[in-house]
Amino acid sequence: MVYYRRKIILALIQIFGGSLEKISFQKLLFLYSKKKKNAEYDFIPYKYGCYSYSANADVNTMIKKEILSENEKYYYKNDKTDFIKSLQKCDQTYLTEVHKTYGSMSSMELIKHTYINFPYYAIKSKIAQNTLSNNLYQRVINAQPNENATVLFTIGYQGISLENFLGNLVKNNIKLLIDVRKNPLSMKYGFSKKLLTKFCNSLDIEYVHIPEVGIESNKRRKLENQSDYDQLFEDYEATTLQESRASQNKILDYLKQHSRVALTCFESDISQCHRLSLSKSLNKMCKELVVKHI
Repeated sequence: MVYYRRKIILALIQIFGGSLEKISFQKLLFLYSKKKKNAEYDFIPYKYGCYSYSANADVNTMIKKEILSENEKYYYKNDKTDFIKSLQKCDQTYLTEVHKTYGSMSSMELIKHTYINFPYYAIKSKIAQNTLSNNLYQRVINAQPNENATVLFTIGYQGISLENFLGNLVKNNIKLLIDVRKNPLSMKYGFSKKLLTKFCNSLDIEYVHIPEVGIESNKRRKLENQSDYDQLFEDYEATTLQESRASQNKILDYLKQHSRVALTCFESDISQCHRLSLSKSLNKMCKELVVKHI
């Protein structure tokens, strides 16, 4: 069985004749995604513009399964299935529109088109300045987040894509991500320590892991309602937070160095995550601390 989001990729390559240049693939998938309210893939600003790590991971998986193949420049569809017909009618229409509008554009024309129309996604580009006129490049500069006030952010990754998560860091001009999980592992793509470090670094965001302020996984069992979470955090405040002052001071030192720092864990609901108790403890240690949950 092929996941629906992967069918989108296969149908996109199919409608362009069964092969697509790799750089064009990301741009065309982006332009397709912009036509939808709830697209299968989200994107981040990368060194050549809009990019989806998740789409790239799906492509690599399909290459391993020999559904796709590749060379240095192109992806090729090996599976003979008509994936266009397997899509919802609206998605077939969106793909047809993308093919009709952009089918004759070269990869550089697609890059320039996305830079002009979506300048935020060009803010990390290595080629934007040489690709655009001065006036158009100014729009890219204007799209760059520039808030520098010292703030401690907290962010969970539950229920959002890797690209959405990373995009929140970029848009808030966060310079350092501090992972406060006891065990920085995840079944969700991109959120285990090694990959998360790699993806943050690719966006000029540093990553550090401070397990000393995390909660042991065996203490997180049987969390069925808010009362269970409240009891867990009472214990956390009475034990771990009292025993990890050195690590908390390290976080405050990082904040002095980087100004824009985010604590991360899994839960999206701050009332069900220990980063709320941790941020309150840090606030007591540094009265002027500004905390923002995103």
